[in-house]
Order: sequence, then structure tokens, then C-alpha cells
Amino acid sequence: MPLYGRPVADFYAALFGMVHELGIEARIYGRPNEMAVAVPFKEDQAPRVYDKVQMNLLFQALSRIVPVFVDFRAGFIGKVSPVHLFWGSFDLAVTRFSGRPAPLYTGAVQNIPLDVMQEAYSHEVSSAGFWPGSEDFPMPVFYSYCYPTPADFSKQPVEPTQAFFSEEKGEFFLPYEAVQQADDPEGKLMDFLQSTYRAAAVTGKWDKQLECDLSYLKR
Repeated sequence: MPLYGRPVADFYAALFGMVHELGIEARIYGRPNEMAVAVPFKEDQAPRVYDKVQMNLLFQALSRIVPVFVDFRAGFIGKVSPVHLFWGSFDLAVTRFSGRPAPLYTGAVQNIPLDVMQEAYSHEVSSAGFWPGSEDFPMPVFYSYCYPTPADFSKQPVEPTQAFFSEEKGEFFLPYEAVQQADDPEGKLMDFLQSTYRAAAVTGKWDKQLECDLSYLKR
């Protein structure tokens, strides 16, 4: 399917036209999640730009990040999500679960029903990922957070030195640029993933036996 600048409604109609031609009756929730303005896809006629160069760069970045997330995922013997892409906020993520129930989620996420969020956070999690940023936050970052969030989570030492805790967002961030420019990008990213998980595990009193030794990995 050719990709070029056009309204979301046109892309949506073309995509599902192809799906129906294949005899597939696909049904999706037909409006954006995690956005303040959630115009249904079939009604969104605003002009949209497709930047082929930037999207190719994003694809290359994701292609380098996924193997590191997969290795990190392998270092946990408890329940852990696949490495996946959230199409709402458009972040690549992997989530570990302690196995214990979490307090009822009472927060709010734009255009997502509360019962969906309560199901997503029904059990304790430590989640990490990569977010390409937005107009309000024009800086691609790696992130790591946990739910529930212990009071001293933000005070834990994490690596590398460029990582920091955002009081506004309630999570650790590592600028993508710090990883991109490192002599060992994969190693620096793994340091961030493991140290921020341990920050969650130590403060949340997770079972130490859930984490495996990843020292055998050589890049």
C-alpha cells in the first residue's frame, strides 16, 4: 500500500477496502486513544504529511531497539509482555509483572475508558519503552516506570549518568540521543533497562528470583 500525505479518512478507507477485498471482516475501535482530540478515523479529513525520510529513520531506530528489549525480556522468569507497539501514544514497550494484585487504578488517560486502564494496571508492573516524542515533548526518550509507584522509587540510583527522573511524568527518562551517540548503544540502553527495573523491584519488594543473569549476553 503506497504511503503518502493524505487525510486519515482516505487512508482508513483505502486500508479497510483492501482488507475487505481479502475477505477479512476486521473490526477495530475507530478513533484515536491517548489524544485530547479523538476524531473518528473515517471522519478525519484534516491534511496530513508523510515524511518518508523521518519515518525510515524511525524504522531503523526501532529495528535496533527491539533486539535489546527482547534480550531484556529474556532476563525475567515471571509474566512479561511481548515487545509491542502501543498505537495510541506510539511507544515501543515491554512490561514485567510481579504477580501481585495492584491497588485499583484511579487515574485518567485521554480517550481511554477507566475500566480499560483498571484492567491494564490490575497487577503490579514495571514497564519500559521508547517514545519518539510529541509536539508538547519534542524529544525522543527511553522511559521506565512502575505501578504502583513507591515513594522512594525516584530516589534510586540508575544508569547511565544521562538518565533522570521526571517529577511531572513520574518516570525515569533517558534521552535517545545519549544512546545514539554512545560507543556501545545497546549496552547503555540495557544498563538503563536493568537499573530502572531494579529501582522498581527494590522499592516495591519484588521477588529477587524473578530476575535472571544476563551477563552471558555479548554484543
